[in-house]
Amino acid sequence: MSNLPEAFVDRMKGLLGPEYPQFIGCFNGTPHQGLRVNTLKIVIEDFLSLAPFELKPVPWAEGGFYYGDEDRPGKHPYYYAGLYYIQEPSAMAPAELLGVRPGHKVLDLCAAPGGKSFQIAARLKGEGFLLSNEIDGSRVIVLGENLERLGVRNVAITQETPGRLAAVFKNYFDRILVDAPCSGEGMFRKRPDMCSVWSYTLPDRMSVRQKSILKHAAEMLAPGGRMVYSTCTFSPEENEGVVDWFLKEHPDFSLVDDVRFTWFDRGVPEWVGGSPELAKAYRLWPHKIKGEGHFMALLEKRADGGANSLPLFHKRRGISKLPVEYEFFMKEYMNEFVEGHFYVHKDQLYWIPPSLPDLSGLKVLRPGLRLGTIKKGRFIPGHALAMSSGKESVAQTIEFSSDSKEVMRYLEGFTLTGFDGKGWVLVTVDGYSLGWGKLADGMLKNYYPKGLRRVLT
Repeated sequence: MSNLPEAFVDRMKGLLGPEYPQFIGCFNGTPHQGLRVNTLKIVIEDFLSLAPFELKPVPWAEGGFYYGDEDRPGKHPYYYAGLYYIQEPSAMAPAELLGVRPGHKVLDLCAAPGGKSFQIAARLKGEGFLLSNEIDGSRVIVLGENLERLGVRNVAITQETPGRLAAVFKNYFDRILVDAPCSGEGMFRKRPDMCSVWSYTLPDRMSVRQKSILKHAAEMLAPGGRMVYSTCTFSPEENEGVVDWFLKEHPDFSLVDDVRFTWFDRGVPEWVGGSPELAKAYRLWPHKIKGEGHFMALLEKRADGGANSLPLFHKRRGISKLPVEYEFFMKEYMNEFVEGHFYVHKDQLYWIPPSLPDLSGLKVLRPGLRLGTIKKGRFIPGHALAMSSGKESVAQTIEFSSDSKEVMRYLEGFTLTGFDGKGWVLVTVDGYSLGWGKLADGMLKNYYPKGLRRVLT
């Protein structure tokens, strides 16, 4: 790979010594490609019997698989049904290390494009809640679209700075993931374009930002809680250096040695003149595993006192009476009534995770599951409701096979003909939700979101 920055190459030679030829040789190979099965929608065994891909397990991520060079999972209808998320294999490790359990309150602080948030949601299994935050305006939209497609219900999405979140959530979350913005050296093989924006001063500049983010994250972690700090770079300044600084500044934190992750190398304290404890961190090297470069460290906060509690969202901002338009839709077109706590913002109706705290004063993209729009005396169901519902939940379905022309035309946004029935219908592919349509006069009016429509042939 001829476009690697010269200063980067020289530094890696110095760091790796005799390992350097093996390291640099991997840049002549092709990146490993992976996907993770969405266990919120399908069990892994069923997916393996259904998927037309060449799949091999990613050893450090349950439900993670490498797929073949000839496979194109991003163009398959199952992708749009949310049966999996395409994710670089090394990027699956941090959320696994976090150790999320059902019922936890979890923050994904730098969440876009959503792969790690999706992993966390799968671990929660619908219990507790996830706050996915992304400060970048364009990336937070992508985050929302991905979590919607994957059918995640118990998530709220915010677009905030870590400092503003920390002012609200002192000592609150059981788990926090800080997949920090970084110099991106670990992605040079997969994303050669990133080489052009790298400079020898970038790691030091990024480390300043990373320390600020990690400091605010520490304020939000409940006593006894755990936090993962991760990057996709090789730079010691952004990895061991940041963790060493953090431990010195936060004596109430310690590194946790998780012995499960035997596939990875350990942190190198000598590179930053740091504490031997840094060897409890992990380094993922592309010449040693089937994945790109990554770093991660598991940090635990001393259990002094209990977690803070906050007023619940639904008690502060929820509605006491459901809109009649929504109730009519549910009785007419759904077999299972979506129950719980609700919130209306302008003309949008949301289902709210029961344990979601009040988000007043924060910039919220979505406070929960967007059920749909109340417009001119009628309810128009939202895409999120379709993607979080199974075919057994609805009164009417139209099913297409994954290799049919009809499913492709639906995803491209065409109106389809030749159908009986009337009213709202859930369109499925091999039994899995794709989106809404509306039947009238033998036609299926297409309600697949315009912004998601793609030409797949």
